[in-house]
Amino acid sequence: MNINMAKITQLFVNFRVRKRILALADGFIVVVAGLFSSFFLSLSPSSIDPIRKTDLLAIFFLSVLMCFGSLLFFGAYNKLWRYLNRSDYLSCVKGVFVGILVTQVFFYIVRGDLHWQFAIAQMIMACIGVSLFRYMFRNAFITLTETGRIEGRKRRTMIIGAGNATKLLLDEIRYSSNDAEKGLETSAAAEIYPVCLMDDDRYKIGKPFEGVLVAGGTSDIPKIAKLENIEQILFAIPSCPPKDRQTILDICSKTGLPVKVLPFIGNLLDSSNVGNGTTNFATQIRDIKVEDLLGRDPIKFDNKDIRAYIEDKVCMVTGGGGSIGSELVRQIAKYNPRQVIIVDIYENNAYDIQQELVMEYGKSLNLVTIIASVRDYFRMNQIFKKYHPEVIFHAAAHKHVPLMENNPMEAIKNNVVGTFNVATLSMFNNVKKFVMISTDKAVNPTNVMGASKRCCEMIVRFMSLQKDSNTEFVVTRFGNVLGSNGSVIPLFKRQIEQGKPVTVTHPDIIRYFMTIPEAVSLVLEAASIAHGGEIFVLDMGMPVKIVTLAENLIRMYGKVPYKDVPIKFTGLRPGEKIKEELLMDEEGLEKTKNKLIFIGKQIDIDTSKFINELWKLKGAAAENNDEVAIRALHEIVPTFTTPEEFNRTVLQQSSLKDSNKDDNSSGKEQIDFNNQSISKEG
Repeated sequence: MNINMAKITQLFVNFRVRKRILALADGFIVVVAGLFSSFFLSLSPSSIDPIRKTDLLAIFFLSVLMCFGSLLFFGAYNKLWRYLNRSDYLSCVKGVFVGILVTQVFFYIVRGDLHWQFAIAQMIMACIGVSLFRYMFRNAFITLTETGRIEGRKRRTMIIGAGNATKLLLDEIRYSSNDAEKGLETSAAAEIYPVCLMDDDRYKIGKPFEGVLVAGGTSDIPKIAKLENIEQILFAIPSCPPKDRQTILDICSKTGLPVKVLPFIGNLLDSSNVGNGTTNFATQIRDIKVEDLLGRDPIKFDNKDIRAYIEDKVCMVTGGGGSIGSELVRQIAKYNPRQVIIVDIYENNAYDIQQELVMEYGKSLNLVTIIASVRDYFRMNQIFKKYHPEVIFHAAAHKHVPLMENNPMEAIKNNVVGTFNVATLSMFNNVKKFVMISTDKAVNPTNVMGASKRCCEMIVRFMSLQKDSNTEFVVTRFGNVLGSNGSVIPLFKRQIEQGKPVTVTHPDIIRYFMTIPEAVSLVLEAASIAHGGEIFVLDMGMPVKIVTLAENLIRMYGKVPYKDVPIKFTGLRPGEKIKEELLMDEEGLEKTKNKLIFIGKQIDIDTSKFINELWKLKGAAAENNDEVAIRALHEIVPTFTTPEEFNRTVLQQSSLKDSNKDDNSSGKEQIDFNNQSISKEG
C-alpha cells in the first residue's frame, strides 16, 4: 500500500503529467459546458440561434483547441497547483474567454453564423468549471502528496538549493525515515521534513528534484514560506560565493524563520563518514553565523611562507589566552614549532588554551604556559633569558574602549609600557621578529585605548629605527573581530536570548569586521613577508552598519526586529567613533603579493623627542594621575582628538558623499581606506 501510494504521489508531483491532466480536464469541461449551454438554450422559447448537431460538433472541437491554445498563452499551465492565487485563476478566465471568442469569430467568418447566446453561456460555465476544477484539484493534490509522510516531530523545512549537497541530504533523510519506520535508531535527518526546494535555475523550477518539488527561485522564498507554513529554512549551497550567500540569506531573514546552513563543501566532504557508507550530513547543519552575512570571500594566506619562519622556531605569544592570542597559538602549533610559549596574566584563559592544545597534540607539542604581566620588565626579562624566543607575537593589551576611558592609567601601563618592555627585550635578546597586534582605533584616535595603541605603533617604529637592532619589528592593523572578547556579537546574543532590547549606540555607526582566524592569518602572513618597520593593513571589504548587524542577528533567531525584539539606541559611548579608519592621511598604501594585504607607510618620528615624551608618559601613569597622563598622551600622539569633533566631521563628509555618489562613480573597483585608494582593475 505504501509503495503504491508513493508511486501515485510521485506521478502527481511530476509537472508534465499534471499539465496533461489539466489539458484533458479543461477540454472535457469546455465540451460539457457547451452541451449544457445547448441543452438549456433548446428549452428556452426565446432562443434565437438554434445550432445544428453537425455545427455543434465542429464548435466543440474548435473551442477545445482554441481554449487550450489560449490557456497556454496566458500561462494557465505554467502555474504550480499548490501555489495558485487570484491572478492565476484570472489567467484561466482570460484563456477560456479568448478561446471561445476566437472560436465564434472563426465560425462566423467561415459559416456566417453567430451563436452569441450559446457563446456567452458556454463561456460562463467553462470559466466556472475550469477555475473550480483547479481549486478542488489543488486541495486534493496537497492532501495526496502529504499522505503517508511521517511528520510527527519533523519540522516543515524549505531547502535552498537543488544541487549535489541537497541530493546527499535528501538521501540521508530518506534513509532515516526508513529506519524510523523500522523502529531503528535515526540520525538528525529524521527531524527534517523537506516540503520544497528553492533554486534560481529556471530549468529546475516546477520540477521534482529527488522527489521534492522545486517550488520557485530565491526571490519567491518569503511567499512560498508563508503558503507552505514553513517552520525552518535550510541553506544547502555550501559552495555558494559569499556575496550571493549574503543576498540569499538576507531574503531568508525576511521570513522571520530560523535559518540553518550546511558548512562549506570542503568541510562537508572532509568530515563525512565515507568509510562506513554513511554521510551524516544532517549532523553538520549549523545555525547561521554573522560572518555568513559579511558578503566577502574568506581570506586565503600562503601557508608555505608561514611554515618557513615558524617551523623549528621558539615562538612566544603575549596575551596568549585571549581571543586573538589563543587563535595565534592554535595556528602556530600547526606549523611544527620547536616550542610555543604562552604568556598571560589571566590564568583561567591561559589554562583553557593549554588544556585544548594538550588534548590536541599531547606531548608532540613543546608547550610552556607562563603566568606573567608584560608590565613587569624584570619578570619578562627572566622569561626571555630562560627560553630565548625567536619570534614574538605581542597580543597582550587592554582593548575595551569605555573601560579604558574611565581607567586611562591602566591602558598606558599595560598597552604602552607593556609594549615598550617586550619590544626592548626583543631587541636586547636578538629576537628575529617582533609582531605587534594593533587596531583601527589607533588611527586618528578619539579615546585613550586607541591613543595608547597608536603610541604602541610609534614604539615599534622607534625600535625599527635603532641601527644596532637585529630584530624585524612589524605592526599588523585590522578592524573589529567577530566573536572576540569585547565584540558586539556576544552582547547582542545575550540580549536576544534573555528577551531584552538590543542596544546599539548610534544608528549611523559602522565598523570593519573580520573573523578571528582571518585576523590571526593576517598576523602570520605579515610576519612571513616582513622586513622590519612596516604596518600591514588588511582589505576588510565594505564596512558594516552595526544596526544592520543587529537586525540580521535578530532574524537569525527567527524573530522580527523592532517587533519581537526592540532595538534601542543608547547614544555614543565615551570616546566612541561613528566610523573607524585603517589609515591616517599621511600613510600611503603599497601592494604586497597577497592582494588583500597592503603596507602602510610608517610616519617618521623624531627619536630623541619621542623617547623623552614616552618617559614622561610612563612617569605620569606611574603616578596614577589621570589629567597629567592624558595630557602626556595627547603630546606624544598628535592625532589624538575629541570624539565630538571627529564624529561631526565624518557625518558632514558622509552627507556630502551621498549627494555626489552618482557623479563620482567611475565603474572601477576600489579599495578605499579613508581617502587613500588603490584601483584593483587588472
